[in-house]
Formats: sequence, C-alpha cells, structure tokens
Amino acid sequence: QSIAQEVMGLLCMILLTLTALVANTVVMVVILKTALLRKFIFVCHLCVVDLLSAIFLMPLGIISSSSCFNRVIYSIAECQALIFLNVCFITASILTISIISVERYYYIVHPMRYEVKMTIRLAVAGVIFIWVKSVLITVLALVGWPQGNGATSASRCTVYWSPGAHKKVFVIIFSIVCFVLPTIIIFAVYCSIYRVARMASLQQASVPAQAAAPRHRSNSIASQMAIITTRNLPLPRLMPERFLGSNKAILTLVLIVGQFLCCWLPFFAFHLHSSVTAGTVGGGHGEMVVTWIAYSSFAINPFFYGLLNRQIREELARLRRSCLNRPLGQELCLSVSEASVQENFLQFLQRATSTLETHASCISPSPRNRLDQTKMAFPIPGQVPEESS
Repeated sequence: QSIAQEVMGLLCMILLTLTALVANTVVMVVILKTALLRKFIFVCHLCVVDLLSAIFLMPLGIISSSSCFNRVIYSIAECQALIFLNVCFITASILTISIISVERYYYIVHPMRYEVKMTIRLAVAGVIFIWVKSVLITVLALVGWPQGNGATSASRCTVYWSPGAHKKVFVIIFSIVCFVLPTIIIFAVYCSIYRVARMASLQQASVPAQAAAPRHRSNSIASQMAIITTRNLPLPRLMPERFLGSNKAILTLVLIVGQFLCCWLPFFAFHLHSSVTAGTVGGGHGEMVVTWIAYSSFAINPFFYGLLNRQIREELARLRRSCLNRPLGQELCLSVSEASVQENFLQFLQRATSTLETHASCISPSPRNRLDQTKMAFPIPGQVPEESS
C-alpha cells in the first residue's frame, strides 16, 4: 500500500507539472501571437511566472517530495537556490494575480479611466514592482543561513533547515504580504465587480424589448458623454438569461476566490503554525502535501485567468482551426451565438454591449474584427459614469 501511494503521488506530481507546462505555454503563445490580445499583459506575465515554476521549481519539488530520490543530497548553495526559486516564484505569482484582479476591476467598473491610464509604461512598472518585491522577500528568507560546505538531504531542504528567530519573522511577513493582503484585495475586487454585474442584469431586465431608434452621432464631448451616461441598448436575448448570468457571476466569484484559498490557505497556515509553535520543526509528509497543493495553482491559473476569457478562448479555437485547414465562417458565427452560455461573469458586461453587433455580423458578414467587440460607443449598464481626462 505504501508503494502504491508513493507511485500515485509521483504520478500526480508529474501530471501537475506537465499540465502547468502545456497550459501556460498555450495561453502565452496565443496572447503573444494575437495583436489584439496583447493588452492582457499581466495574464501573459502570470503564464510566464507559472511556466518558469513548472520548468525549474516543480521538478525540484518532485525530487524533494518523492521517496524515490531519498539519496539525493543538496549542498548549502543548491538548497539556497531551491528556497530562492520557491519563495520568489510563489510571491511573483500571487502578486500578479492580485494585480490582475485590480486591473479587471478598473476595466469593468471604470473603463474610461482604464483606457486613459493603463499604458505600457504602467504595465512595465507593475511587472518591475512584482519582481523587486519578490526578490526582496526572498533575500529575507535567506538571511542567517549557515556558510561552508555543508550538505543535507533533498527532502530536508526547506526554510526550516537553518533554524533561527528570524525565520519566524520571515514566515509572518511572507504570509501577510503574499496571502492575507492578496486575499483581501481579490475578495473585495470581485465583490465589487459582481455588484456591477448584478446592477447590469437588473437594468437590462427593466429595458423594454424593442429596437432602439438610430440616433445621429455628434462629435462633441458633451453629446458623447450624454449618450454614454443615459443610453441603454435593449437586448431581448438577455431577458431570459439574466438569472443565469447572476448565478454564473456568483459561481465564478466563488470559483476564483475559492481556488485561491484552497491552493494557498493550507500552505501558509502550515508554515505559520510551524513557525510560531514552540518545538515544531518543518518538513515531512505534511509539508510535502501542502506544498503540492500550492504548486497546483501553477497548473490551474492558465485556465482561470486565461482560457476562461472568451477572447483568448476564441482565438485559440481559431488558431486550432487554421492549423487543421478548416473553414472559419460558419463556425465563427456558431461560437459567437453560443458565447453567452460559455462566458464567465467577467465577460458578462462586455456581452451587454456586443451581442447585437456580433449577431448582426453573423447574418451579414463584415470585415470588422470579432476580437474588437468591446471597443464600442455604448455603455455597460451599472458602470460608474466618469469624465475622460
């Protein structure tokens, strides 16, 4: 039974590593190959961090966790390198998830402010901030390590191998910066987005199901602001789906926040308990389990933050069809008509402004790019009206 459990554990670790490699590579390639998807800079950065973790960190984790590699010995420098990669990639991944949440909040709730202030320079500054903070926290983890030519078993190469009072301080700071604060940010942000989605659903339910009369477009800023703040498109297709949209919003909120908590709460709770409890030494089977539950986040993130996005998913399907030399016309209209069932609530508000146009484009094809559906002059119900600067 012990051998069977060891083999199953090893297979699960290998499967998670391969999933992280494939999924992150696919999402990253789709974003980089499509010009209109390059706005997902932080999603691409998250894939890069998780891909680096799958290449360097997870294989070393397999060696440290499986009894098949009990005879592997790490020097002090090699053990320090493993701890460096562990803390650095975990910090970078969690901070990137937090920034993605804040970016989505501004993209949905304050779209005009997002368009004005979200520049390449700001995105690069955010990426630099992530890595600088990750390196600083990692340096704090390596303070007080023994010097010399000592060695330890791979299974004992954890942050607790070098005891000291500073380890307790590091684990507390690490838990606050990389778990407590990101959890508060993610929960608050997605609750705010859900409230906007709920408001959009209620406003759409009150709109009469009749075609809107065309209006003459004015180039004045005052006229455009009046249209943006007062005009709501009647969308008959949303009427029978508003309750479904609300349920999907709640489900997606629970999935995103729940996935983050399920992956990282056991990890940080274990390390906090091991650091503050007198006489408790880290390592062993418990640390291996919580570590790989945390590592599973590297394989799950590309699905939650990449493939759940309708634009990325449709572009991936288009690339797959182009590789198989299949016609795109009819399948494209079918994917657009079915999008309301597949999308999550982060695209629920975008659908409120793009459904009519995409439906008309399937009836009478036009050269308009389908990935640019969100750039329309009509508002998302429930958005915060604001003036452009």
